[in-house]
Amino acid sequence: MTEYVSKQVAINKPDSMIYMSLSNFDNFSPMLKDKVEGWQATVDNCSFKLKGFTLKLKMLEKEPCKTIKISGDDIPFEFYFWVQLHQVAEGDTRMRLTIHAKLNKMMKMMIGKKLQKGVDEMANQIANSFNNI
Repeated sequence: MTEYVSKQVAINKPDSMIYMSLSNFDNFSPMLKDKVEGWQATVDNCSFKLKGFTLKLKMLEKEPCKTIKISGDDIPFEFYFWVQLHQVAEGDTRMRLTIHAKLNKMMKMMIGKKLQKGVDEMANQIANSFNNI
Protein backbone atom coordinates (compact mmCIF):
# COMPACT_ATOMS: atom_id res chain seq x y z
CA MET A 1 0.00 0.00 0.00
CA THR A 2 1.22 3.45 -0.87
CA GLU A 3 0.33 6.21 1.56
CA TYR A 4 -0.48 9.83 0.65
CA VAL A 5 -0.84 12.11 3.69
CA SER A 6 -2.10 15.68 3.55
CA LYS A 7 -0.53 18.46 5.46
CA GLN A 8 -2.30 19.19 8.73
CA VAL A 9 -4.89 21.95 8.42
CA ALA A 10 -6.48 24.10 11.14
CA ILE A 11 -10.25 24.40 11.34
CA ASN A 12 -11.80 27.00 13.63
CA LYS A 13 -14.67 24.75 14.68
CA PRO A 14 -15.17 22.06 17.32
CA ASP A 15 -14.25 18.51 16.34
CA SER A 16 -17.84 17.36 16.99
CA MET A 17 -19.22 19.70 14.29
CA ILE A 18 -16.65 18.58 11.73
CA TYR A 19 -17.16 14.90 12.57
CA MET A 20 -20.97 15.13 12.33
CA SER A 21 -20.70 16.74 8.91
CA LEU A 22 -18.05 14.45 7.40
CA SER A 23 -19.27 11.12 8.84
CA ASN A 24 -22.51 11.11 6.83
CA PHE A 25 -22.29 10.84 3.02
CA ASP A 26 -25.82 12.22 2.69
CA ASN A 27 -24.54 15.56 4.03
CA PHE A 28 -22.55 15.92 0.80
CA SER A 29 -25.65 15.67 -1.43
CA PRO A 30 -26.42 19.42 -1.59
CA MET A 31 -22.82 20.16 -2.64
CA LEU A 32 -22.16 17.27 -5.02
CA LYS A 33 -25.39 16.20 -6.70
CA ASP A 34 -24.99 18.87 -9.40
CA LYS A 35 -21.18 18.59 -9.64
CA VAL A 36 -20.76 14.85 -10.25
CA GLU A 37 -22.78 12.55 -12.43
CA GLY A 38 -25.15 10.06 -10.83
CA TRP A 39 -24.59 11.09 -7.19
CA GLN A 40 -26.44 8.84 -4.73
CA ALA A 41 -25.88 8.73 -0.99
CA THR A 42 -27.03 7.28 2.31
CA VAL A 43 -25.41 7.78 5.70
CA ASP A 44 -22.73 5.11 5.13
CA ASN A 45 -22.58 4.63 1.33
CA CYS A 46 -22.33 6.74 -1.79
CA SER A 47 -21.78 6.28 -5.50
CA PHE A 48 -21.11 8.58 -8.44
CA LYS A 49 -19.53 8.59 -11.88
CA LEU A 50 -16.12 10.09 -12.46
CA LYS A 51 -14.92 10.25 -16.06
CA GLY A 52 -17.35 7.46 -16.98
CA PHE A 53 -16.20 5.21 -14.13
CA THR A 54 -18.66 4.43 -11.30
CA LEU A 55 -17.07 4.90 -7.91
CA LYS A 56 -18.71 3.47 -4.80
CA LEU A 57 -17.56 4.35 -1.30
CA LYS A 58 -18.55 3.05 2.12
CA MET A 59 -17.85 4.09 5.68
CA LEU A 60 -15.78 1.34 7.30
CA GLU A 61 -15.20 2.72 10.74
CA LYS A 62 -16.13 5.83 12.70
CA GLU A 63 -14.66 6.90 16.01
CA PRO A 64 -16.70 9.92 17.11
CA CYS A 65 -14.83 13.21 16.86
CA LYS A 66 -11.54 11.46 15.99
CA THR A 67 -11.47 9.23 12.90
CA ILE A 68 -13.53 8.37 9.82
CA LYS A 69 -12.32 5.49 7.65
CA ILE A 70 -13.73 5.10 4.15
CA SER A 71 -13.09 2.40 1.56
CA GLY A 72 -13.93 1.73 -2.03
CA ASP A 73 -16.78 -0.71 -2.57
CA ASP A 74 -16.71 -2.94 -5.64
CA ILE A 75 -13.88 -1.14 -7.43
CA PRO A 76 -10.87 -2.68 -9.24
CA PHE A 77 -8.19 -1.59 -6.75
CA GLU A 78 -7.89 -1.46 -2.99
CA PHE A 79 -7.82 1.90 -1.24
CA TYR A 80 -8.69 3.50 2.07
CA PHE A 81 -9.35 7.13 2.90
CA TRP A 82 -8.98 8.38 6.47
CA VAL A 83 -10.04 11.62 8.08
CA GLN A 84 -8.25 12.29 11.36
CA LEU A 85 -9.39 15.03 13.73
CA HIS A 86 -7.67 16.39 16.83
CA GLN A 87 -9.16 19.23 18.84
CA VAL A 88 -6.31 21.23 20.38
CA ALA A 89 -8.55 23.85 22.02
CA GLU A 90 -12.22 24.74 22.02
CA GLY A 91 -13.05 25.77 18.48
CA ASP A 92 -9.58 24.79 17.18
CA THR A 93 -9.39 21.42 15.45
CA ARG A 94 -6.56 20.02 13.34
CA MET A 95 -7.39 17.70 10.47
CA ARG A 96 -5.27 15.41 8.34
CA LEU A 97 -6.39 13.27 5.40
CA THR A 98 -4.68 10.04 4.38
CA ILE A 99 -5.13 7.85 1.31
CA HIS A 100 -3.80 4.30 1.35
CA ALA A 101 -3.87 2.83 -2.17
CA LYS A 102 -2.64 -0.45 -3.58
CA LEU A 103 -1.13 0.68 -6.87
CA ASN A 104 1.24 -1.08 -9.23
CA LYS A 105 4.43 0.73 -10.34
CA MET A 106 2.84 2.07 -13.51
CA MET A 107 -0.15 3.50 -11.64
CA LYS A 108 2.13 5.06 -9.00
CA MET A 109 4.09 6.79 -11.75
CA MET A 110 0.93 7.95 -13.52
CA ILE A 111 -1.17 9.18 -10.58
CA GLY A 112 1.05 9.27 -7.48
CA LYS A 113 1.82 12.99 -7.63
CA LYS A 114 -1.82 13.74 -8.53
CA LEU A 115 -3.03 11.81 -5.47
CA GLN A 116 -0.65 13.72 -3.20
CA LYS A 117 -1.69 17.05 -4.68
CA GLY A 118 -5.34 16.01 -4.51
CA VAL A 119 -5.25 15.01 -0.84
CA ASP A 120 -3.58 18.32 0.07
CA GLU A 121 -6.11 20.32 -1.95
CA MET A 122 -9.01 18.39 -0.45
CA ALA A 123 -7.77 19.10 3.09
CA ASN A 124 -7.48 22.81 2.26
CA GLN A 125 -10.94 22.92 0.68
CA ILE A 126 -12.57 21.19 3.65
CA ALA A 127 -10.80 23.53 6.08
CA ASN A 128 -11.77 26.60 4.05
CA SER A 129 -15.41 25.44 3.87
CA PHE A 130 -15.67 25.06 7.65
CA ASN A 131 -13.68 28.20 8.41
CA ASN A 132 -16.00 30.28 6.21
CA ILE A 133 -19.21 29.16 7.93
